[in-house]
Amino acid sequence: MNTQNKFNNNTKILGIIGHPIKHSYSPLMHNIAFELAGLNYIYLPFDVPTSLLKDSLKGIIALGIKGFNVTLPLKEKIIPLLKDVSEEASIIGAVNTVVNDDGVLRGFNSDVIGVVESLNPYRDNLQNANVTVIGAGGAARSVIYALIRNFKVGRINIINRTEQIAESLKEYFSSKMLFNKIKAYHLVPPDVVKVLQDSKLIVNTSTIGMFPDIDDSATTIPESFSKDQIVFDVVYTPVKTKFLKIAEQQGATVITGLKMFVEQGAHSFELWTGQKMETEKVLRALEFYLNN
Repeated sequence: MNTQNKFNNNTKILGIIGHPIKHSYSPLMHNIAFELAGLNYIYLPFDVPTSLLKDSLKGIIALGIKGFNVTLPLKEKIIPLLKDVSEEASIIGAVNTVVNDDGVLRGFNSDVIGVVESLNPYRDNLQNANVTVIGAGGAARSVIYALIRNFKVGRINIINRTEQIAESLKEYFSSKMLFNKIKAYHLVPPDVVKVLQDSKLIVNTSTIGMFPDIDDSATTIPESFSKDQIVFDVVYTPVKTKFLKIAEQQGATVITGLKMFVEQGAHSFELWTGQKMETEKVLRALEFYLNN
């Protein structure tokens, strides 16, 4: 796409803020989506360290930037600087999408929609089911929120390398959302195999297996998985992680992180433009790009 020819005085600017920012695929995704929709928008990366966050928001308003995504390390730190924060972003404690409403900055968490849209085809399978979430960071909070709010799951297991953090997350959701069917476990692969085996859904929200550490996996024990399971990895570089490959070899249904990435991006896209993103075409384009 030739953004130079597309850019003019009427072009609306969107973007993403974070530090570092060069690794983000959000500009690629959204600029493909704008091209497909015939919208005169451009999406740019802005490297914003924490120390400059407050000033950068003033600049965004002054420049008339219509909205932006937020990535590490700013997702939590931006909340007190916003006029309005949605319920899901408030409970999760992280904002990843901001709309500039005539100088009023409103925060949302589109990761929740990304999770919901990725899991919607399996809604009936998840009712009253045991599910396991690996990891206890921001992505885990989005997944747990979505499972409690949108799917009638039976029990949630949280497995983390630091068991104390998993315990804290358990207590947090018990208090915030009054959901008490949560158990915390230490990520010691042989010890958690039984927990994984007894789960209808397993979601890896940790960075284990992310590029460049593509030979890592939260578990390398094939018996952790079975053909009756749904296995979801929020990591999308590589598109199919070692974790998903092992699960797929055991017959499990797998969901890639790229699906969630596009679905959360589609919600941001709609908040900013009022239009639906062509998610399937964008997903295919990103798959082609990342696999070549």
